[in-house]
Amino acid sequence: MRVLEALPSLQPGAGSREPGAGSAQARPGVQLSARRAWLPAMGAAGQLLRAVIMGSPGSGKHTLSLRITRHFELKKLSSGELLRDNILRDTKTGMLAQPFVKQGELIPDDIMTPLTLQELKNLAQYSWLLCGFPRTLPQAEALERAYQTHLVLHLNVPFEVIMQRLSARWVHPASGRVYNLEFNPPKVVGVDDLTGEPLIKREDDRPEILIKRLKAYEDQTKPVLEYYQEKGVLETFSGTETNKLWPYIHACLQTKVPQTHWKHWLFHEEKCS
Repeated sequence: MRVLEALPSLQPGAGSREPGAGSAQARPGVQLSARRAWLPAMGAAGQLLRAVIMGSPGSGKHTLSLRITRHFELKKLSSGELLRDNILRDTKTGMLAQPFVKQGELIPDDIMTPLTLQELKNLAQYSWLLCGFPRTLPQAEALERAYQTHLVLHLNVPFEVIMQRLSARWVHPASGRVYNLEFNPPKVVGVDDLTGEPLIKREDDRPEILIKRLKAYEDQTKPVLEYYQEKGVLETFSGTETNKLWPYIHACLQTKVPQTHWKHWLFHEEKCS
């Protein structure tokens, strides 16, 4: 792999160093697989980007997905939000998935794949970003049969950082809004800023469940990363802080998303870890 020089003013150091590795000035490394030139999706829809963001639970996928959709014209589809919505509505899929969620187990392919592909049919005319899917090689292969994947953003965040983040995470169940007591706390402890309703700890954020989820993620997604690396669409961003990863991801997407799909506002840092 070679190092991606994302921005002249933000060039990472050699290799894939994390901030503070060897130098206080070291920036997050950005590894790039053997690449292929991005080609626009074919058909009447014109230039559409089909992208995936991957990372273990607590790696910052949700936060970065929101940033991406604020800066670029992509529709976000989160597998976690999709599952939670189905569970709250007591759909057949939700009832099948709920026992796996409670135990911190990976949702079986025969539940997750049809659910996601069906939802993607509603986004056929848009560029989109998939968050949390695929997680297994069969899911990735099923997605590739339906759509050509142009870009996979992989977030490589240390286990210790993830455990610390999720121990401080609270959510508003009705909306999915996420708070963190360390870097994005609610105005009133335990209360949602907008509704005043109580915040909760997600069942799958309990330490014993979280460790199980992280191990399952590592085991299941390694073949997926190798699959996308072989296709030349994988880009890996290594670090411990979302704010330091974001400029590299933003610069990467500027080379991938058609310029007509950029949202023309000032690029700036946002409060986040």
